[in-house]
Amino acid sequence: MKDCELSAPSQERQLRQPGGGQTGSGCVGPTSVSQTPRRGQICSAGADSREGNNSPEESGDLVTEVGALDPSGKPKRSKKRRRRRQGAGRQVVGLPPAPSAAAPVLLWFRRDLRLCDNPALTAALEVGAPVIPIFIWSPEEEEGPAGVTVATGGACKYWLHQALSCLCASLERNGSHLVFLRSAEAGGEGGSSLQTLKELVKETGARTVMANALYEPWLKDRDHAAAVALWKSGVECKMFHSYCLRDPYSVRTEGVGLRGIGSVSHFLSCCRQNPGPALGAPLEPPTALPVPAHWPRGAPLEALGLARMPRRKDGTTVDWAASIRKSWDFSEEGAHARLEAFLGDGVYRYDKESGRADAPNTSCVSPYLHFGQLSPRWVLWDAKAARCRPPKFQRKLAWRDLAYWQLSLFPELPWESLRPPYKALRWSSDRRHLKAWQRGGTGYPLVDAAMRQLWLTGWMNNYMRHVVASFLIAYLHLPWQEGYRWFQVRNGCRGDTGQDTLVDADVAIDAMMWQNGGMCGLDHWNFVMHPVDAAMTCDPDGSYVRKWCPELSGLPDELIHKPWKCPASVLRRAGVVLGQTYPERIVTDLEERRSRSLRDVALVRKQFGQYVDERSGCDLLPLPPRLVSEALGSSPQGGVEAAGGRPFLLPLITRMEFKHQQGDPDADAASNPYNAVLKGYVSRKRDEAVAFLHERDFTASVMQEGARRRERMESDQRRLEGLPRASEPRGRARRTPTAKDRFSVVPGGAVTPAR
Repeated sequence: MKDCELSAPSQERQLRQPGGGQTGSGCVGPTSVSQTPRRGQICSAGADSREGNNSPEESGDLVTEVGALDPSGKPKRSKKRRRRRQGAGRQVVGLPPAPSAAAPVLLWFRRDLRLCDNPALTAALEVGAPVIPIFIWSPEEEEGPAGVTVATGGACKYWLHQALSCLCASLERNGSHLVFLRSAEAGGEGGSSLQTLKELVKETGARTVMANALYEPWLKDRDHAAAVALWKSGVECKMFHSYCLRDPYSVRTEGVGLRGIGSVSHFLSCCRQNPGPALGAPLEPPTALPVPAHWPRGAPLEALGLARMPRRKDGTTVDWAASIRKSWDFSEEGAHARLEAFLGDGVYRYDKESGRADAPNTSCVSPYLHFGQLSPRWVLWDAKAARCRPPKFQRKLAWRDLAYWQLSLFPELPWESLRPPYKALRWSSDRRHLKAWQRGGTGYPLVDAAMRQLWLTGWMNNYMRHVVASFLIAYLHLPWQEGYRWFQVRNGCRGDTGQDTLVDADVAIDAMMWQNGGMCGLDHWNFVMHPVDAAMTCDPDGSYVRKWCPELSGLPDELIHKPWKCPASVLRRAGVVLGQTYPERIVTDLEERRSRSLRDVALVRKQFGQYVDERSGCDLLPLPPRLVSEALGSSPQGGVEAAGGRPFLLPLITRMEFKHQQGDPDADAASNPYNAVLKGYVSRKRDEAVAFLHERDFTASVMQEGARRRERMESDQRRLEGLPRASEPRGRARRTPTAKDRFSVVPGGAVTPAR
């Protein structure tokens, strides 16, 4: 127990402790009598408050104490609550009135940089104590076991810097501010963030730490270790669920089974069969935050080094983020404005034209979701409240949760192929091809435009990500890890700020998509995007290529996606010189490279036949203990194995062309009836619609000719027999097809001629 007294003769505030200056059990505060009490401690200034006088109870001094926390985390009841209430209004002469004398709450911001729908913020305000918002930058802890970074590359760090600046401004408008801290080198249990939290607890006297949970396995382990260590020291640490719609560690397969695992349909079935807590309505932002009496020492935002720019030899700065600043609004208000703009316009074209690269038909909210400036619950709530509610857009949120569920099941997802045979695939090691792909110099305009957009703005839509991934894996034969690293992981390319290019570099989503595109994930996509034919779907007029590859802007629409087929006169008039103003194609025979890729897959599947189901031809995957325990109802720590000590193997979704290629490994891609190379989603549907209409029109014309022939024969027969002409059939007249007839309109604007 500590006595806080004011010495009248010297007018110095000193902290005195009975019994030789030793602090009582469970007390937090200075232990030296020469130290100054923290701002906000309430002391009495009566004539009897002298050293050596009566006890604090007899002298009327106010005793400020912090109750110890029991193992349940609840504060013990104090026997002097009445005296504290009576002395709460007393103020020390010369000290400003403290906003609050209660122990503050540390609100730990991570990837939840928002005020709207923030469960941790709402819970901190419900405590009724001062709230100290903090942000701890610890890049060493963000990296996974294999150095897989979450937000430690150039583009992500720059967005994080801008988002933190906007969040700090929002907190200042509410009367508070954000304390920035950079942790020291990791050491001890829980890592460097734990050491920083312990120092903050010691400095502020906080008894509660609140944060929103993160679901990367290494970050979840870090948070658990920190919570246990803080609990042992008497500090309660509470984590709240808000980063995903469904907690990935609570998803179970009971009642659904494991068939089809990896697909979003299977994931949704698991969520419906084993529902979790109700989502509820989004939380409104606060209007004011209670401030503490004493703010901890922090560092300026610039000291975190998030927006560091490299310098040239002459001392000038390389402002590589200028295009990113022009393309995005980094504030929480900008996130809501972009979502509202999409729900008011682009959502009407999202279902059928979300793959268009030349039109703003996508929401572009993925960076805001990654850094928590928008909560997925808020996005889902607004999407359901919009006038147009496309299921495809809402399904994207399920894909996001599916990615984190896969990461929780397979922590090695970002760096190791899940399907065992594909770990032995023969990949190319041509660094020249990789560099050309990274910098947008492949000679294929659609791929180059997408990679240049990524480099300048840090983003591209989902369809274009499929295009560039298919080109890297299926046509350049480069491993999917190279694409993942370029999108996500720092390798020291942009000066010393990192090599990643995506501003929404989400480790779970990127790893799942690159694994699936690299043929080794839980789901096999039954398509490969052709770099030329796909352009007819996503950029039919060439406006997207003209924007990001301006050297090709003079080419005609029908040849802009294949400049190597342009006549010399057309190239000369457009000012294009292949190999000089625009690069030559780095690979020319795409069909041959696709055939070689299929042969390589057939070879490894034959080599690792124990991981291929003989009956169905599907790939087999060793199941993690968590899924086996759910299927068998046993404990995951027991190391469940099949008979003979072998792991349980599960058939996975496998591409049909791989199954067919297994029977004839030397066949080329063109002869495979299940060839996965597509022109694109929209063009494939358009071709199917055209074929259907042609077949329907041919059948209708034959039927019409037969009916007219019968009518002529009946008319001739009646005339020969001297009978009157048959009367016209009553009722609605035959309708002539027009341009508004939905059965006569072909997707793309073509109209069948009226017959």
